[in-house]
Amino acid sequence: MSQSAEAIARPNVRVVLFGLMIAMMLAMLDNMIVSTALPRIVFEFGGADHFTWVVTAYVLGTTVSTPIWGKLGDLYGRKAVFLTSVVIFLIGSALCGMSGSSLLGGVDDGMIELIAFRAVQGLGAGGLMVGVMAIIGDLVPPRERGRYQGMIAGIMAIAMVAGPLVGGFITDHLSWRWAFYVNLPLGGVALLLLATTMHLPKYRTEHKIDWLGAALLSVGITAIVLVTTWGGNEYDWTSPQILGLAALAAVTLALFGLVERRAPEPILPLGLFANRNFAVISVIGFLLGFAMFGSMNFLPLYQQTVQGASATNSGLLLLPLMFGMLVVSLVVGRVITKTGRYRAFPIIGGVVMAAGMGLLTLLDVGTSKVESSLYMIVLGVGMGFLMQTTMLIAQNSVEQKDLGAASGAATFFRSIGGSFGVALFGAIFANRLADSAAGPAFAGGQGGEGGAMDLEKLKQLTGPMREVVLGGLSDAISHVFVWAVFLTVAVPVLAWFIKEVPLRSSNDVRPADGTPEDQAEAALGRAPVA
Repeated sequence: MSQSAEAIARPNVRVVLFGLMIAMMLAMLDNMIVSTALPRIVFEFGGADHFTWVVTAYVLGTTVSTPIWGKLGDLYGRKAVFLTSVVIFLIGSALCGMSGSSLLGGVDDGMIELIAFRAVQGLGAGGLMVGVMAIIGDLVPPRERGRYQGMIAGIMAIAMVAGPLVGGFITDHLSWRWAFYVNLPLGGVALLLLATTMHLPKYRTEHKIDWLGAALLSVGITAIVLVTTWGGNEYDWTSPQILGLAALAAVTLALFGLVERRAPEPILPLGLFANRNFAVISVIGFLLGFAMFGSMNFLPLYQQTVQGASATNSGLLLLPLMFGMLVVSLVVGRVITKTGRYRAFPIIGGVVMAAGMGLLTLLDVGTSKVESSLYMIVLGVGMGFLMQTTMLIAQNSVEQKDLGAASGAATFFRSIGGSFGVALFGAIFANRLADSAAGPAFAGGQGGEGGAMDLEKLKQLTGPMREVVLGGLSDAISHVFVWAVFLTVAVPVLAWFIKEVPLRSSNDVRPADGTPEDQAEAALGRAPVA
């Protein structure tokens, strides 16, 4: 390493952090903003049969590109790679806003254009998310990293709630196009700030890109996301399309594993998984994404249907979740920085998160907004213990030269878990609802045009029929959280096997990945805590 991270970090880390927080906010906020603008977009463009691709294209672009961006940062320097991802994100945002306009040829292909440009935007967003985490890893030693990553977790929590609110306001008072254009001035500020103030340490590496591994990984991830998106919705789970995609994913990922073993600079170094902490955290990240992203989609649905909240108010009703996550993330980050201890937090977080999911299984027609808010606070507290602690442990488990790959892998497993969770919990909800007395009222299905019309009819129902339908909806939603409990209880069990290697006080020290003696040496002579 040509310069020490500490010598660079002290003068500008706070200024750089501000730019990084803007970038992370854009990446997290964008998907949430667009969800509230989708009805207006469908009204203008048509294409209700495939409007879900506006969301799927973004998720797919983000998931596919995350591990690749991480490795490119390791190879070519994180500043140039990160700024490139910001530029791609802003170009995608501008093109999304112009979709179907006269500038691009008119409205006829507006929906197709928007889907394509959302994929471009997602490619840039993948670089933003992994880049922020890796850059903090370059600027700040692991011992001090918890405080800064706690702030980033807070930004993620704010984005989850602010997205629907901002999106609803923009759509109602301006135009759905400004849901994309709003990224340009904010992204421009972040780009200028980071380009002029961010100075990162440089690491010597051989510049050999594993193009074959990147291609195989991209095809495999794409197939997985399509299986989880289309399965049970566009096609039956046993249809040739879904089975063919599943087979394609299995074959390409198996080939990817073989290629990575021989590649001089693998996109995802398989040797990382020989480290127990990294392997355990990867599985925890997958389960965290599965349970959290998969089940949380049903909270706004419960609020808007059973509790009768508007789309904007349902965003406000998520504030308790954000508050719990934000406060605990900040506190945990500071405690880790002060003590250097972290093993207890994923264990506590898993227990509290499982308790929060358990409380959400109690949701029914008679649950008040105060009660549901208390349940969400518990869930948010559990998430606050876990969100950035898992990233910190993953980064502390690898050498500095693999920091980007490790950050990308941690983000990747969480994203893939979320993709699986959305698909599986969606199928569980649909089947439970179809078997209930409320099923006929929602025969049009979720997500399609018929489903949207049926939700409007729900507001017109009165008397016993309304109670039956609301009872079926609340039962189906609470059933989703029952399954989420089974996943979250595995998190503290796995977290128990994390070995607490003391956080390094310098980015120049190589992490331990073997015996306790190795770990003690890597931790500057301090013995690990069991």
